[in-house]
Amino acid sequence: MKSIWDVIKGPVITEKALTMKDEPESMGRAGNDRQMLTLKVHRNATKPQIRHAIEKILGVKVETVRVANYRGKEKRIPTRRETGRRSDWKKAYVTLKSGEKPIMYEDAI
Repeated sequence: MKSIWDVIKGPVITEKALTMKDEPESMGRAGNDRQMLTLKVHRNATKPQIRHAIEKILGVKVETVRVANYRGKEKRIPTRRETGRRSDWKKAYVTLKSGEKPIMYEDAI
């Protein structure tokens, strides 16, 4: 990666991701007080690179980073009888340390 801005592509805005971010005890995480962020990251980014980028950009301490690789869907091109393929991508689940300030995507990214 060239810089920390190349690692983080943006937040994942889904109902489940926003629930995990806003309600720390949701989705089977009972007794939890840490905020979990879900971000789309560069395909070749490693966990230490993601941790470093989040700590520098958002100014918070990161406890854990988990990643998931996704294959791009095969899609049919409507005007032709051909199929194309969307790009593969990587999602990172970043758990902030206990007591860190809550992150609002509108303010931070």
